[in-house]
Amino acid sequence: MSAPLADLTVVEVSSFVAAPLCGMTLSQLGAEVIRVDPIGGASDINRWPLASSGTSIYWTGLNKGKRSATIDMRSPEGQDLVQRLIVEGDGIVVTNAAGLPWLSFDKLAAQRPDVIHVQLSGRHDGSTAVDYTVNAATGYPLVTGPADHAGPINHVLPAWDVCCGVYAALAIVAAVRRRDQSGVGAQVSIALEDVALATAGNLGLLTEPQVNGGAERQRLGNAIYGQYGQDFTSLDGAAFMVVTLTKRHFRDLVEVSGTGAAVSALAESLGADFADEGQRYRYRDVLSGLFRIWFAEHTADEITAALSATSVLFERYRTFAETAKDERVTGNPLFCRLHQDGLGDYLAPGLPTVFDGKHFAGEPAPTLGGDTADLLSARLGLSAADIARLSDANTIAC
Repeated sequence: MSAPLADLTVVEVSSFVAAPLCGMTLSQLGAEVIRVDPIGGASDINRWPLASSGTSIYWTGLNKGKRSATIDMRSPEGQDLVQRLIVEGDGIVVTNAAGLPWLSFDKLAAQRPDVIHVQLSGRHDGSTAVDYTVNAATGYPLVTGPADHAGPINHVLPAWDVCCGVYAALAIVAAVRRRDQSGVGAQVSIALEDVALATAGNLGLLTEPQVNGGAERQRLGNAIYGQYGQDFTSLDGAAFMVVTLTKRHFRDLVEVSGTGAAVSALAESLGADFADEGQRYRYRDVLSGLFRIWFAEHTADEITAALSATSVLFERYRTFAETAKDERVTGNPLFCRLHQDGLGDYLAPGLPTVFDGKHFAGEPAPTLGGDTADLLSARLGLSAADIARLSDANTIAC
């Protein structure tokens, strides 16, 4: 199956999550992505978690399928090499490195007017921020966690990094399409904070206080705002998340739990109509008290079997280790077995998107700097003597 970006080359100068994820996404779509690092690696080369060999599981995870060049980007000659890789290639670069005039859109566009330059930043004014500080400013940590908790709770998922990386990949594809049609390059900037604010706005979290007289969203624990959803614990201690988005979902949960008479009596006493999702949400605590008895009287296997025969949305809480051994990983065509130097063999995901019935498989991450000599030779026409001289001068590391 032909990958849709198979004829595209992208240069990536980056570290951490968002920009590397952008590059890896493009790589999984078929693009040749050249990650350029300083000699010795960028600040994420040894980021945890680490394998017993000391290899960064994090770094290899976000750089699958790329090629790697290590160049001294503080030296004029090193900067020239990176510029040439960009302008003599397909003229596309993605970076989250700030304050580098030699890597700016203006500098590159002077050499290649149709350059596509994607700059990721922390905030729209160009100042620095990371996922966890951006998240603190958006309001999410103050509605995350138990209802009776007083302070902020951060989530462990770097959601804005992930969203920003995917937005950046989308921006490159859109810019390439426009360039193919009109010959015009693009100067694209994406701020991590703007991605977070846009998401909070699109989901109504910023709109709500503006139009409802300053109303603030409250902490709900594991409940779901505006719907009925709650966590429950089985007789043998397993935790489940249960969600009812529709009348049928709720009706099936009532039936399987044997709470029909009690739920009807509750509705009558409250004057509530539980066919309405807002009513189910409003009286979630008392409804959960009725359902919780059934869950506490049945084992995890019994609950799984009973709910599987209904329309109710549910899942058992699992650890990462449990998930890694589960069929949703071991039997999922998204994953294929890779051999990664420093890690050994493991199941690694490819592109989550399915094209024509298939996933594009993941490929091992490169050895840091392992492609430097080949790229400079094949892409820029440097001779073996040129490469030896640059290596001796510590301008590159092969």
